[in-house]
Amino acid sequence: MDLRQLRYFVGIVESGSVTRASRQLCIAQPALSAQLSKLEAEVGRTLLHRSAKGVAPTDNGLALYHHARVMLRQLEQALSVARQDGGDVQGVVSLGLPASTLSALGLPLVRQIRRKYPGILLNVVEGLSGQIAQMMRIGQLDLAVLFALDALPELKAVELFEEELFVLVPEGGALVDASRESLSLREIAGLPLILPTGSHGLRRRVCAEFERRGLVPNVVAEIDSVALVMDCVCDGMGATIKPMPAATPGAGQRAGWRALPIADARITRRNYLYSAAICMPSQPQMIVARELRDVTILLVDAGQWPGVTLLP
Repeated sequence: MDLRQLRYFVGIVESGSVTRASRQLCIAQPALSAQLSKLEAEVGRTLLHRSAKGVAPTDNGLALYHHARVMLRQLEQALSVARQDGGDVQGVVSLGLPASTLSALGLPLVRQIRRKYPGILLNVVEGLSGQIAQMMRIGQLDLAVLFALDALPELKAVELFEEELFVLVPEGGALVDASRESLSLREIAGLPLILPTGSHGLRRRVCAEFERRGLVPNVVAEIDSVALVMDCVCDGMGATIKPMPAATPGAGQRAGWRALPIADARITRRNYLYSAAICMPSQPQMIVARELRDVTILLVDAGQWPGVTLLP
C-alpha cells in the first residue's frame, strides 16, 4: 500500500464513481481500477460496493477512508512545514462555520488572517451544524464552530462564547408596532413564526422555552437557510428567533428587519470550537484557532456583536 493508492481511493469514494474519479485525478480509468484492485487485494477485504449508479464504500472501506483522509491531511501539513521559508507560516486550514456565526466572524477573520499570515490559505466552509459536524467526523475540516459540547464526543472542544437569541421582526410596524422595544414570549408565540426544522438545535432550544411556559408557537414556515429566513422576514411574512448576527445584512443585502430582546426570558446558545483528531495540530491550525477567538473578543469589545458573552 502506498500514498498514491490512498489518494486514489479517497478520490473514488468522494466522487462516488470510478469514471468521475479518473477524470478528476487525471488518470486513465483502467489504471485507476487496477490500483483499486491492488489496494483491495492488500487489505484483504472488499472496499467498495459497485452498482450501475456508481460505487459506495463498504464498512471496511469507510473505515479506511476516514483514516486515509487524516493521514493525507497530516502529510500535507508536514510538507507545508518542511517547505516554509524563514519565519513565514504557511499551510492550509479548513474551518467550518454555521451561517449565523459566519455572518459575524467570517469577513473579520479572513481579513485578519490575510493581513497577519498571508502564507496561510484559509478554507472557510458554511453549512448547517449537522453538516459541519459530519465533515469534521470524516476528516474534511481542521476546525469547526458548533453549538453543542457533545456534538462530536471523540474530538476536543473548547468553549468560545454564549450568544443571546432575539426576536427578529419586519421593519416598520406592520407586524409589531414600531414603538415596541421588546416582546414577551407570549406575544412572540402569537406572531407568525418562521423557524428552522425540528432537527435543528436552535429550534429545539426555542420550543423547549415555549413548552416550559405552556405556550404553543404559531409556526407558519420551517426553513433551514438563514438567508431565506431573513428574506421572508424582510418580506413581511413573519418573525423569527435568531442570534444577532442573523440580523446583520451582508454585502448587497438590505436591512429590512429589526431585532427586539425577549422581555421575560434570556434564551442563549453556546458556541464551541472543535479541533480535528490529530496528535499535534499544525502551527497554521493553532494560529487560526487563536485568531478566531481574538477576532471575537475585538468584535464584542467594539460593540459590533451585541448579545454575545465571552467565556473564559
